[in-house]
Amino acid sequence: MRVLLINTSERIGGAAIAASRLMESLKNHGIKAKLLVRDKQTDQITVVSLGHSWRMVWKFVWERIIIWRANHFKKDNIFAVDIANTGNDITSLPEFQQADVIHLHWINQGMLSLRNIEKILASGKPVVWTMHDMWPCTGICHHARECAKYQQQCHNCPFIHGGGSKKDLSYRVFLKKLDLYKGRHINFVTCSHWLEKQAQKSALLCGHAVTCIPNPINTNLFKPRNKQEARTKCFLPQDKKLMLFGSVKITDKRKGIDYLIDSCKLLAEKHPELREQLGVVVFGNRSQELQNLLPFKVYPLDFVSNEHQLVDIYNAVDIFVTPSLEENLPNTIMEAMACGIPCVGFNVGGIPEMIDHLHNGYVAQYKSAEDFANGIYWTLTEPEYPSLSEQACRKAVAHYSENTIAKKYIDLYNNVTGRNA
Repeated sequence: MRVLLINTSERIGGAAIAASRLMESLKNHGIKAKLLVRDKQTDQITVVSLGHSWRMVWKFVWERIIIWRANHFKKDNIFAVDIANTGNDITSLPEFQQADVIHLHWINQGMLSLRNIEKILASGKPVVWTMHDMWPCTGICHHARECAKYQQQCHNCPFIHGGGSKKDLSYRVFLKKLDLYKGRHINFVTCSHWLEKQAQKSALLCGHAVTCIPNPINTNLFKPRNKQEARTKCFLPQDKKLMLFGSVKITDKRKGIDYLIDSCKLLAEKHPELREQLGVVVFGNRSQELQNLLPFKVYPLDFVSNEHQLVDIYNAVDIFVTPSLEENLPNTIMEAMACGIPCVGFNVGGIPEMIDHLHNGYVAQYKSAEDFANGIYWTLTEPEYPSLSEQACRKAVAHYSENTIAKKYIDLYNNVTGRNA
């Protein structure tokens, strides 16, 4: 069987990493899988790039201009929404024509337009669409937050400056998607049960199958290793408790940096002994900016894309924290747990599906810096810490291993191509 996975980027962003990992796991199970991207970051031969051109750049810019104008020339939320008015016709590519299944992932920011998707559907090839956020089931937003309009019909979009209008951009794109999906057989997949529930409420996906299959992780690579050796490799101290926080861009407000800062200040006030005992390892762009914002020693690292280096970083720390305010099924939690590192996160999105509260980590009350601080302290001082660590690893292996996830997708592919018959 030949499967063509499609994602905007090969390695940048959670969806890209998940799609790349799925491609590798499928190949390991005898599937001829390729990944088609706009932005290629490696020399992997089974990853096909559309190639860079000024026209490609212009498509991306033009979409932002339309959103910017609809937003009354304000830059707020300009990347929180997508309208898919520009993209690339991929149906003439040999990789597309040879494929038995077309598997869409995150295809925004100029990769595929709604018209391109329509042409893919019209080809008659079976289409699987893994949702890495809410965009396929809303008008234009990637995370609806408190808005529930997508459940009937998008309009007066809260992401458009001034509240939008009855027939704003979200309304017009919503109708286009409704027309696009109507009468089509699309097999939607969500990475978390939380997103599955949101998708099933959407008026856009009414009548379409929605299945939940998590993202995969290579548990032969991401696994517990010697902590002292890992710290030596990462040039980190041996005599401190170490807490890890990471994001592509550390200052991204959606990743909860303000809550992390507040939680650390509360920890230092309540438990002053931690000022000397606890260090914070931070990886991501602009990580050094945290050095003067936290009451603990900060060890800043750049954005890390090398997975072997990531394994060393996870194994060097005692706890991973993610105060993110919007999440589906974070790869970072999966990676940390696979390495036997207990995690602390807010009760949002798919996080409580991953972290079993007080069993392999701590799920804090949403947007409560105080409870987040409690979770950090509890995890670091829990007498049964070795058990937390063991249970975290077991959860990752049982639920997210490449072997487990590849088999679920192969079953789905066989089903949509009629090979189960």
